[in-house]
Amino acid sequence: MTKRIMALDVGERRIGVAITDPLGLTAQPLEVIERRGDRAAVARIIEIADSYQVGEIVVGIPYGARGQLTQQAQRIARFADLVAARAPAPVVRHDERHTTVTAERVLLEADASRAKRRLARDKMAAAVLLQDYLQARSRRAQDPPGASESRANGDDKT
Repeated sequence: MTKRIMALDVGERRIGVAITDPLGLTAQPLEVIERRGDRAAVARIIEIADSYQVGEIVVGIPYGARGQLTQQAQRIARFADLVAARAPAPVVRHDERHTTVTAERVLLEADASRAKRRLARDKMAAAVLLQDYLQARSRRAQDPPGASESRANGDDKT
């Protein structure tokens, strides 16, 4: 059985969580963790990872327009390091510059009310991040040998 992949859209106040289906093909929004402190947030992430038998954790990093680490990206990268120190699975960083905007657009198209959008935005952004990661991984798997090194994709292992 394929291990699931979990994605985290880390914000200052909330962390959106998404997970793949059991076959690892599609992303599903899961929950929003209120960020009252890093220790409690990491503990909840580890609890979810254990519960769903996660084989990989993807953390969205909001790189700058030129691919550089912004101040926000540096804070999230430090949080990813905290998760990696306790995680039962490898932690991967993935460029997530546009996930929140895309998630908001999806929710608007679904005609969700403002209150519902606010509640769903973070976990939907995590699902968008995870789906993008799955698609990028699939493209890399189909590339001829050496092609992925020449493509700048913003991914790197934590």
